[in-house]
Parts: sequence; structure tokens; C-alpha cells
Amino acid sequence: MTGLPSQFSIQAEAREFLKLAVPLAGAQVAQAGTGFVDTVMMGWLGQDVLAAGGLATIIFMAFMMTGVGLISGVSPLVAEAYGAGQTQRIGQLLRQGLWIALLLSIPGMQVIAHLDGLMRQFGQAETTVILSDNYLSVMAWGLFPAIAFAALRGCIVALSKARPVMLIVIAATSFNIVGNYVLGFGKFGFPELGITGLAIASISAHWVMFLSLLVYMLWHKPLHEYSLFDSLHHLQPKILQQLLWIGGPIGVAAVLEYGLYTTVSFFMGALGTPVLAAHQVVSQTVIVLFMVPLSMSFAATVRVGQWFGQRDWEQIRQAAFVSIGLAASFMLLTGIVLFIYPRQIVGLYLNLNDPANTNAVDISISIMKIAAFGLVLDGLQRTANGVLQGLQDTRIPVLLGTFAYWGIGLTTSYLLGFYTPLSGVGVWIGTYIGLAAAAIAYLWRFQRVMLKKSRPVTNY
Repeated sequence: MTGLPSQFSIQAEAREFLKLAVPLAGAQVAQAGTGFVDTVMMGWLGQDVLAAGGLATIIFMAFMMTGVGLISGVSPLVAEAYGAGQTQRIGQLLRQGLWIALLLSIPGMQVIAHLDGLMRQFGQAETTVILSDNYLSVMAWGLFPAIAFAALRGCIVALSKARPVMLIVIAATSFNIVGNYVLGFGKFGFPELGITGLAIASISAHWVMFLSLLVYMLWHKPLHEYSLFDSLHHLQPKILQQLLWIGGPIGVAAVLEYGLYTTVSFFMGALGTPVLAAHQVVSQTVIVLFMVPLSMSFAATVRVGQWFGQRDWEQIRQAAFVSIGLAASFMLLTGIVLFIYPRQIVGLYLNLNDPANTNAVDISISIMKIAAFGLVLDGLQRTANGVLQGLQDTRIPVLLGTFAYWGIGLTTSYLLGFYTPLSGVGVWIGTYIGLAAAAIAYLWRFQRVMLKKSRPVTNY
């Protein structure tokens, strides 16, 4: 190591990083806009629909992100192959990633469509269970295209071609917004399908994204040298094993992270419908904002992975420094906005002048202020984890995440939510305590990995 990198080298890395992160952020924010629009229109359909739809959305996201995690080995392995000039390996990795997406989706769809009994066991209101089940029965059909799209995206981004992803996602999101309005409220001669109509529009958007990116990758001539879809029907157990060796722990981490959010949503539902509605308002806001550091974590995985292919430890550290610093800075700025204007943001979802919404509005504002402080912690832990994925270090971080999310976060959330007057606000405070622990643990792990991997005398 040669000490701190020069200011110019940091700026150069930042430019390369932002070339990936900005289009990815545009794509992720647009995709999160699907959930945002769904939530807004659920609010128009009433507080009960908002609470039920919000719970169902979080459940579907937990399954989807678990699948995305399991195939996310595509990105760091393709990035490493790209950095090392291994052209044919890139296509092999993508094809087996698509097989994993298919094999995960078949059982996943069955589980998603039959969760009503579990929701009742967690003490959800019967109206919430019925509406959530209607939504999830339709959304199950969007699981495969969502996971398969992530595999395609991971490959093309690892090849430093992020712009098409942004354009496709923005177009699909626009399609979803129109579909929500037409099918949810029965416009232009279509029947009024309510929450079911919102689900139909959402799964249609997932299919549009997947098929559009697939067609682009088939058509774009510079990608032909990688033979991305040749012999697609052939399973390659060795490649599958390599993908799952990297992606398996990431998938488990996704189960832990999104399982935490799902369990927390059940906690909020048990505390009452107004609390669950407030939780959904703040969650959806945070999800949209979180898409930026999430995109930065994807970009960090690619940049670190490409340098890892060349075994350039100085550039790896530099890429990590840039990605984590930019993510923390962005979340700090957005947190300030949330803290200053919580009421105005809540007003996007709920009618502030409706007396029936008073309780939900007050709770939403209180939680929004907590989220303003917690966003920085969330951005730190997500981006630091992305850096570790670029180094293909995924197994120890799972153990660290298990302890942080469940051992610290969930336990603290339960205690503060049900055994103190803080109620729903306490649940959110506990969750962020868990994320703070995860951020510290991941940063510590990065330092340990770099110390061992960058030693010329070791093969760790």
C-alpha cells in the first residue's frame, strides 16, 4: 500500500463510480416509484387498503429480494471476469443465473399465494388479511421476471453499461403508473379492480422490464462477443455452484434483512391499523430514498469487483472509500429534508384534513423524524456490504448481519414497541439500532479482509 491516494485519483474513481451509480440510481428510484405510486393510490382507496397493501408489498419485496440476493453472485463474478478479460465466462455466468431465477420462482410463487394463514397467526385484522391475500395472489406472477431482470441487470452493469437499464425501468414505471390508475379506479372503460388492479399493473411492469432488457441484450452487437444466451438450455453445475457460493450468503442476508422488515411490519399491524398505515407511509418514503445508496452499493460491487479481477488493492480501497462516502453524504442530505418537512411528505399519502386520518398522520410524522436520523446508518451498512460483495466476501457478513438485524435490531424493536409507551416509534428506533450495528460490523470486516488479502505473502 502507498498510503492515501491522491486527490486526483479519488476524483477519477468518483467519476467512474458515478457513471455507473447515476443511471442505476435513476433506474432504482424509478422502480421504487412503482411502489410509491401503488402506496399513494392505495391511500386514495382508503386507510384499510393502504395498511393491507403496504403489508402485502413488503411481503412480496421480501421474497423478491431474497431471490435477487441468491442470483446476485452474477454481478461480482462477471465484474471479476470482465476485469480479467475472461470473455466466454461472462455468458456462462449469466445463463446459469437465469436458471437459478427460474428454479427459485416456481416454489416462491406457491408460498406467496398462500400466506393468509400466517398473517392471521401474526394477529392481523381480517380485512387486512383478505385484501393482502388478493394482492399477493396476483403479485406472485411477477416473481420470476423480477428476479430474472436482476440477473440481466447484474451482468450488463458489471460490463459497465448501466444506461439502458435506467431507460427501460423509467419506461416500465410510466407504464405501471398508467396501469394503476386505469385498473385500480376503472378508467377508460376498464372495470374498477381496486387493489387487485394495482397488482396486475405491477406484475405487468416487471414483465415489461425483463423482456425489454432481454431484447436489448440480444440486439446490442457489442454484447455478442460474450455469447450471453448461447446454449441457454444447458445446466452447468460447476458454474451454478460458484454462483450460489457467492450469492447464497447474499440471499440469506436478504432473508434476514427483509425478513426483519416484514416481521417489523407484523409488529406494527399488531399495534393497530393506524400504526400500520403510518408505518407504510414512512417505509415507502424511505424505500424510494434508499434506492440511491442501494444503487451505489451495486456500483461499488462492480467497481471493487473489476479491480479485484486485476488484484489492485490500492484501487479497491479507493473504490470503497468513494462509494461509502458518497452514500453517507447523500443520505445525510435527504435525512435533513425528512426532518424539516415531515408533515408535507406525509400529506402526499394521507389527507391531512380528514379527522379519520389524524392518528395515522401524527404517528407518521413521529416515525418520519426517526427515519431522518436512521437513513445515514442504512446507507452506510448497505454500501459497505456492497463493497464486501465485490471482494466476494459474503459468508462472514451473513453471520454479522444475523447478529445485527435479529439479535440486536429485532429484539430491541420488540421491547421498545410493546413494553414502552413509544409503540410504533420504538419499533423503528430498535430497527435502526440493528442497522447501526450492521454498519459497524461491515466496516470492521472490510478492514480485516483488506489487511489479509493485500499482503503479498499470503493467499487468503
